[in-house]
Amino acid sequence: MRRSAQPCHGRLALFWVMALWAFLAGCGLAQAQDSRLSALAQLDPARSGITGDATQTDLRLGLSQPVAWRAFLLDNPPRLVVDFREVDFSAQDPAVMLGKGGKSGAVQVLRWGPFRPGWSRLVAELSGPMKIAAAQLRTGEAPELDISLTPVSKDKFETTQGDPNSALWDLPQPAPVPAPILRQDGSRPLRVVLDPGHGGIDPGAEAEGTSEAVLVLTFARELKEALTRAGIDVVMTRNENVFVPLETRLTIARKSEADLFISLHADALASGKATGTAIYMLDEKATDDASQKLAERHDRADILAGVDLDGHGDDVARVLMDLARTETRPRTVRFTQVLVGALKSAGVTLYKHPVQGADFSVLKSADFPSVLIELGFLDSERDRKHLLDDSWRKTAAAAITQAVQSWAQSDAAEARLLRQ
Repeated sequence: MRRSAQPCHGRLALFWVMALWAFLAGCGLAQAQDSRLSALAQLDPARSGITGDATQTDLRLGLSQPVAWRAFLLDNPPRLVVDFREVDFSAQDPAVMLGKGGKSGAVQVLRWGPFRPGWSRLVAELSGPMKIAAAQLRTGEAPELDISLTPVSKDKFETTQGDPNSALWDLPQPAPVPAPILRQDGSRPLRVVLDPGHGGIDPGAEAEGTSEAVLVLTFARELKEALTRAGIDVVMTRNENVFVPLETRLTIARKSEADLFISLHADALASGKATGTAIYMLDEKATDDASQKLAERHDRADILAGVDLDGHGDDVARVLMDLARTETRPRTVRFTQVLVGALKSAGVTLYKHPVQGADFSVLKSADFPSVLIELGFLDSERDRKHLLDDSWRKTAAAAITQAVQSWAQSDAAEARLLRQ
């Protein structure tokens, strides 16, 4: 049975559920739940599904218990985002919900999984502009979340601007502005931020049962151990299989006062011809087709995970960042040169052109040298074998550690000369 739309007096669709249900004044869609009901809930596939036609799409999720939740819409492409605290979706593949045709009603693509510690996220890409006509979490012996979507014209499509704020999902407070961070000169331990790509709802490339998100996290942990043994401070942008937005990864690096940022990936290309380890540094114009395709894949992860990318960019900030890069870019170039030499010496197979330029979002910070290392390509059988081999990963981690140490010594010496 379809539920009719209920007015929200211009508010964007945001729903919090409480143990005792009550309509908020003037807004029948907004509901809340006691924060005590936050233990991990399980998805019940038998009571879950998506049905719909040209006039309405209904999403039904059977849950083992009530949980706090919220739902909202984003654009480019149009998509429904539902956050939960917290749901284990492992009992069902999202593709099964869409049926044999890969689509159901207005839902074209469905993804779900861990989003941040204590939270899960469902993202449904839609065929066009929609509105949330009704939404409620039924309690009782068989809790069930029901969301109904109906099509609207483009001019009536209302979306949020970023993640809606609430009492249970607070945005971080503005960080205090510290004194300027001086370039490392060897007087303190070097601090490296390791960024394992993808994670959680965004598994990255997948091949032969291997997930890029899990593989690069494994390598990052091994590399962290090698760097730590060498006396280097290491900070990870993620320590578990959770999703971290691209800009948050750079925020973590800045907050950590990073001296060097290394993002780790092991992607795949549709052509299947790329093989070997490649190092990328920032270049707004990709140096080859593979770099451009990888840039599109990496940055699309935020869209697929339901992160709003609107409103980013500031002309004045870009000018200031370009000025700052006049110092960091040469340092980055030197690191890529040292890194290529160390990997070659260790016998690690490199991509045909080992140093590439690409417009990856995680390379855009002007505060510190940044590189992205494609450890290999999962659609290459040889690369996949290497990436799954403990001995190869140990060799690659040792080579990267050696490169970091060598670069840090010369970089510190240059910094001391500049201060004299």
